[in-house]
Amino acid sequence: MDFLDILLIIISSAGLIHGILFAVYLCFIKKKKTISNLLLGLMLIFMAFRIGKSVMLHFGHNLEPLFIFAGLAFLLLIGPLLRWYVLAMTRSNFKLPSYYAIEFIPFILVFAMSFFITKNWFDPTNRQAIIVFGSILIFIYLHFASYIFISGKRLQSAKKVYAKKLQTKDTKAIFEWLHILIIGFIIIWISYFLNIIEDTIPYIVGPIVYSIVIYFLSYKAYSLKITDIDGNVFKDNDHTPLYNRIVQLVVDDKLYLEPNTSLSSLSKLLGVSSQKTSKVINQHANRNFNDFINYYRIQDAKKQLLDVTKNNYTISSIAFDTGFSSLSSFNSAFKKFESTTPSLYKKENGN
Repeated sequence: MDFLDILLIIISSAGLIHGILFAVYLCFIKKKKTISNLLLGLMLIFMAFRIGKSVMLHFGHNLEPLFIFAGLAFLLLIGPLLRWYVLAMTRSNFKLPSYYAIEFIPFILVFAMSFFITKNWFDPTNRQAIIVFGSILIFIYLHFASYIFISGKRLQSAKKVYAKKLQTKDTKAIFEWLHILIIGFIIIWISYFLNIIEDTIPYIVGPIVYSIVIYFLSYKAYSLKITDIDGNVFKDNDHTPLYNRIVQLVVDDKLYLEPNTSLSSLSKLLGVSSQKTSKVINQHANRNFNDFINYYRIQDAKKQLLDVTKNNYTISSIAFDTGFSSLSSFNSAFKKFESTTPSLYKKENGN
């Protein structure tokens, strides 16, 4: 075995090991046990069986037909798990109905068939065996593709349902995550399917692509904190009306212009705790309280900077007029939201 083969084994196996460790964390270590995390963990475990078979088939010799066929059969589990996972992430209080188990029938049949597969099936001169094996192989990949398509349709349907509703940070994260997850499975499916079409690409490409995809998905899951949320974030609650009241007070009634406006003072006006006010602003506006207030102050300041009737106003006076307690805090906030200074903004956009 040369250096290139060793390198390919390391790269192709890295994602497999990482996926298994991630699955163990979701299923056994993570304190918050949810159906969605369990389904994601099972997908990763069964995909590991599939990828492991590919790595061993490429580098191993005289691999048992049982192992080869069983590895393929696990793709028949991943499709249903993906569909259920999308449902769990887009429906509140999701529970797995017992009749969903019927979707495991294709896997059970093909897995049971693997015990009767012999090396004769892989003999190029055995035409009948090749036709049967090829038909089953195509069925497995089309089955997986159909579930990817169904999951994508479910995601689109969920987006349409909630399109007219005020979305929170968590609901946006779920939609982004599921979109990326489905694209990841499409890429994995394409890399394997191209291989069975007259060896369009090397067989080892599948595991390598999987490693790249699984590391990227893990990164996105961490950055979006996706393992901490599920479909329950779509549950109807009183947060939207409360956020609308916050917007009315802060924006419509121009409470942001008051320099003494604080999270505590706003919460007292609303009659709720500071913690709840902060949470609602963070979820609906995707900003903390200070950024939420400063955003509207800066929007007001931009209008004043370009108002010809206020050409004689200094930047300091505009800063204080829009609720800032100091020029330095105004400049910092302005640069944060506009990526430039107030003076340059006025110079570049003024008449």
